[in-house]
Amino acid sequence: MLLEGKRLVVTGVLTDDSIAFHAARVAQEEGAEIVLTGFGRALRLTQRAAKRLPAVPDVLELDITSEEDMAAVVANLTKRWGAVDGAVHAIAYAPNDALGGNFLSTPADSAATAFLTSAFSFKTLAVGLQPLMKKAGGGSLVALDFDNSQAWPLYDWMGVAKSALQSVTRYLARDLGADDIRANLVAAGPLGTVAAKSIPHFELFEREWAARAPLGWDAHDAAPVGEMVAVLLSDYSRMTSGEVIHVDGGFHAIAAGSESS
Repeated sequence: MLLEGKRLVVTGVLTDDSIAFHAARVAQEEGAEIVLTGFGRALRLTQRAAKRLPAVPDVLELDITSEEDMAAVVANLTKRWGAVDGAVHAIAYAPNDALGGNFLSTPADSAATAFLTSAFSFKTLAVGLQPLMKKAGGGSLVALDFDNSQAWPLYDWMGVAKSALQSVTRYLARDLGADDIRANLVAAGPLGTVAAKSIPHFELFEREWAARAPLGWDAHDAAPVGEMVAVLLSDYSRMTSGEVIHVDGGFHAIAAGSESS
């Protein structure tokens, strides 16, 4: 029971294909008590997915760009648990004109939306939960990433936002370490989630991973990613912070063309 007694907040569950869903499932199986968050029209999807977890958790409304929503979630968690041991940040969004090969023509407002929703929001979640995590004696924040050390076709400003997310994580690790709060990223290979399918020509990523990942890669199996999230939420990672852990079949370590050598 890797997470026995832990009280965790999991954002970003839309369907049972979501990476966050598998993180929530593994967390429950490892003994954690969780709440999910969702908002707007997607809230019903989150509530529906919650019913497919081993134990049905409560779903709190959270628009991460709303100060009022964040304050309401903190108030709920304070009354519910009094302290929080960790959270999963699985929030990302870019407008259509910030993806699909529109990098040079993307307007500033769309690029800013991608940054605020996908990167700055990790800081928002961390600062909101910081007092409750201090009461727990520290804890772990884990966000979901996609490798952005290279410029990917069609990924455009979401790739820039993911680079920003990595930088945000390093600064969170610096500024929250005194409270024994860790901040790390899990960079997953491409998975057939609702969010991923919104990326134009997502199948190109699937084909590339299938050809190059030395361990192989199943774009329809998010369980390995959820399992690594659970490890980072656990006390086994108590001295790990500011890291990017790749769960991608080893793809990130292999040069282009290596599959044919």
